[in-house]
Amino acid sequence: MPLIDFRDQLAVIRYLAKWFLLLTPVAAAIGTVSALFLWLLEHATEARWDHPWLLYLLPLAGIASAALYHRWGRSVEGGNNLLVDEIHRPGGGIPPRIVPLIFIATVGAHLFGASVGREGTAVQMGGGIASAFNRLLRLGPDDLRTLLMAGIAAGFGAVFGTPIAGAIFAMEVLAIGRMEYSALIPVLYAALAADFTAAAWDVHHTAYQVTVTGRSGNLPFDVLLLAKACLAGIVFGLAAVFFAELAHGLGRLFRRLIRQPLLRPAAGGLVVIGLVFALGTRDYLGLGVTSPEPGATTIVSSFHAGGASPFAWFWKIVFTAVSLGSGFKGGEVTPLFYIGASLGNQVADVLQAPPDLFAGLGFVAVFAGAANTPLACTVMGIELFGSAGAPYLAVACFVSYLVSGHSGIYLSQRVATPKVRPATVPPEAPLRVVREAKAADQLPLPAIFDVFNGKTPAEGEPGMDSNHRVRRRELGLVRIYLAPKERAPRRGLGGFLRSRPLYREIIDAARRDGLMNAIAHPTHYGFSGNADIHARSTSPEVTNESLMLCVELVGETDALERFCERHGDLLAGKVIVHKTVEHWHLEKGAVVVDDVFDDDFEGEPDAAAQAGS
Repeated sequence: MPLIDFRDQLAVIRYLAKWFLLLTPVAAAIGTVSALFLWLLEHATEARWDHPWLLYLLPLAGIASAALYHRWGRSVEGGNNLLVDEIHRPGGGIPPRIVPLIFIATVGAHLFGASVGREGTAVQMGGGIASAFNRLLRLGPDDLRTLLMAGIAAGFGAVFGTPIAGAIFAMEVLAIGRMEYSALIPVLYAALAADFTAAAWDVHHTAYQVTVTGRSGNLPFDVLLLAKACLAGIVFGLAAVFFAELAHGLGRLFRRLIRQPLLRPAAGGLVVIGLVFALGTRDYLGLGVTSPEPGATTIVSSFHAGGASPFAWFWKIVFTAVSLGSGFKGGEVTPLFYIGASLGNQVADVLQAPPDLFAGLGFVAVFAGAANTPLACTVMGIELFGSAGAPYLAVACFVSYLVSGHSGIYLSQRVATPKVRPATVPPEAPLRVVREAKAADQLPLPAIFDVFNGKTPAEGEPGMDSNHRVRRRELGLVRIYLAPKERAPRRGLGGFLRSRPLYREIIDAARRDGLMNAIAHPTHYGFSGNADIHARSTSPEVTNESLMLCVELVGETDALERFCERHGDLLAGKVIVHKTVEHWHLEKGAVVVDDVFDDDFEGEPDAAAQAGS
């Protein structure tokens, strides 16, 4: 047998040539759009600085953005979660209109002062452009996954000027504890080509100066400084959890209190204006990279001693959570950079550590904990700050990732490998499902302490009720009535050859969107929509395809509402009925937990409604 199989080498050459030809125009388009986006973002920020009164139009800008998405963007409301879900379960692709929608909405949000970022926009534009090319290419599911991952890598790398981190991010963000190496070369090439294109348009990225001089004898790092970086990583991980949970919680609160989607960002804009007046500063608006105000806390100022006010990180979390939770479009990452850098500045002061180094650690480590991407964030730190701080960057990012637990800003991430074993996380469960399980399985405080001590409550123990008790959760139930003969819209080449039954397409979409249950019920006798009465045949060989079929969906009410809006192409014209139900779960010795809900929010988006994302 020859040592070199030339057939394998030819296959590799064909593979590389294929993706080089496919991704060169895709990456060039993403790099060009990213360059335009960064240019407009810079001018929008400067316009807000020059005209402070623009802040007072933020509620109106929120209404305009919500109306834009309500009219044309319901199917892309999921944002980054939409991309992640589509990669996990390739379906019809990402509608290309996501590109102009997120582009316009994000620039508008920055123009009027919302505290949002740019990563979400870059990633969504990259995925949207890649999906648009797929409409011409008609790739299979596996190649579509690779193409979308390459789009994510290209958008991330071009906007931040960190192509290697962008490539790793695209492979790492899909699942906690697993890297998608199947797209290794395509994502790297796409990220490098997009970054090269953006640079060719004369796009400049902010430069950060971090000096690392500490060494311990012959070791390449200072042991004491490394220990301090580990302690800082714990703080950064807790900050990441706080940010993610507050963003999800406020998103849930806005949806509960304000049923009209157009009014939610208006209310969020009013809250932001109120916070500006209450605090007497505009430091927490927009990206926060730089500011024309002397003495303002910014990302750049946080790299200098005394360059961040003590609670700047806290207020940036609040401003960003309110902005994103109420429905403004953008991303979380640049605000996370601000939070991490300003928090790192304060941690350095407490630990007597270099402020520039610890601002850099916080810059990437809070993002690592919130996005569950420690490898990408470590590499990003090396690309931005130099390789001398690599040991400290890795420790801070890895510890933050571990401390943040199974929380995060992207609720469509799967849990491939739980962070701590043993774990009760279902295999490949999305974070939104893990969070729902956590909420439903709350334990009384003494029981939590017993669990930490390795004990479980036994029946008949003092203080424990041996009777069964009901744990209740309020849910929504939707029934959709349709004829069994109805077929789903045809999609792609395969759709022209055969079309699927509509009820199967609805149930598959419900599965992708993470709904709790989806079942199709046959009926025997009845009518729908004032049509004729039909009966089921008494003969097993004869079926009445005009008799109604009922598809029953169970899940959180908001998730069901978003599902119906997102899949209007499947459900338009159908009789749809909704009612509120309760899920009862009996447990021995359990406490009654009322009104436990999943805080389904994706910084950019309503995450449970992402499918096929």
